[in-house]
Amino acid sequence: MGPHPAVAAIRLAVRRVLHDILDEHNRTPDDTGRTPHDPPHDRESSPLVLVACSGGADSMALASALAFEAPRLGLRAGGVTVDHGLQAGSDLRAAEVTLRLRELGLAPVESVAVTVGREGGPEAAARDARYAALDAAAERHGAAAVLLGHTRDDQAETVLLGLARGSGIRSLSGMAAVSGAAGRYRRPFLRLDRQTARKACLVQSLPVWDDPHNTDPTYTRSRLRHEGLPALEKALGKGVVEALARTAQLSRDDADALDAWAGRAEAGVRDADGRLECAGLYALPPAVRRRVLRRAAIDAGAPAGSLFARHIEEVDRLITGWRGQGAINLPGRVVARRQGGRLVIRQG
Repeated sequence: MGPHPAVAAIRLAVRRVLHDILDEHNRTPDDTGRTPHDPPHDRESSPLVLVACSGGADSMALASALAFEAPRLGLRAGGVTVDHGLQAGSDLRAAEVTLRLRELGLAPVESVAVTVGREGGPEAAARDARYAALDAAAERHGAAAVLLGHTRDDQAETVLLGLARGSGIRSLSGMAAVSGAAGRYRRPFLRLDRQTARKACLVQSLPVWDDPHNTDPTYTRSRLRHEGLPALEKALGKGVVEALARTAQLSRDDADALDAWAGRAEAGVRDADGRLECAGLYALPPAVRRRVLRRAAIDAGAPAGSLFARHIEEVDRLITGWRGQGAINLPGRVVARRQGGRLVIRQG
C-alpha cells in the first residue's frame, strides 16, 4: 500500500525539484574543471539542500518530504528556522522546530535569530530579515539550494497584493519557482494547495505550529487570506485561487520576455559615457522604457521592494512629459533628474 495521496503529492513535488538541483550540480565543473556525471559516491561531497522551516504545516510537510526524498537521490538534507523575535517565547518555539527537523533525520539543522527593522512595514521588514538570514545560512553551509514552502494559495495572495499595489505585470507574476542568486531558492509547492500540505502533516502525525500572525487582521496578507479571498470565492465561485495562480505564470512569461527586451534595448539608449539619452528612451515602447528606468534606479541604489509603479511613472514623465520639472526623489535616497538631454539617476 502506497503513501496517502497528500503525502505522495508533496513527495513528488520535492522529488522533481531535487532532480533539477542534482542535474544542475552534475553539469557544473568542480574545482579541477571536471564535470561530474554520476551521483556523488560519498555523503560529504554530495550537494546539500536546506529547507526553511517555520514549524507551520507547509514547511513541516516540505521538511518531511525532503528528509524522505533526498537520501534516495544521494543528496544531503538540512534545515534552518528563523526566529524573528516578534512574539513571546519565539526562541523556545524555534528550538522545538530544530528538534523536530533533527528527528526527521535532517542535518545540519540550526536556528537563526534576527532583528526585524521597520523599513517598508512589518511584513516587508520581517521578510527582508528572514531572507538575509537564509542567504547567510546557505553560504555558511555551502548549500546548493534552499527550499521554501510557499503554496498555490500563497501565490494567489501574492498576485492580489501586487494587483492592489498597481505595480505592473511583474507583481502579477507572483513568486517564481526558482529565484535568488544562482537560483538558490526553490518553491516545490506552488502547484499544490495549502490543504494538501496540512493533510500530509496530519496523516504523518507531524506536529505543526499555527502562527497567530497568520490570523491577525493587523497584517495585510492575513486580512486578504481570511476576508478577501473568501469574499472573492463567494462572489465568483470556486476556482479563484487556481485562476490567480495561472495568471501568475502567464504574467511571468510576459514579464520575462519584456525584461529581456529591455535588457537589449538599454545598451542602445546610453551614450559613450554610459548616461541614458532621453531621445532614445522616448522612442522605446512604454513597457520597455519603464523597465529600463526601473533597472537604472535599482542599479543606483533604490531598494527593489520599495520601488513602486508610481515612482517609475514620475521618472517616466521626465522623458515623456518634460516641462522643466525638478528632480524626482526615489527610495534609497536615489534622485532622478533630466540634464541636457540626459537622464541622470544616482544617489543624492
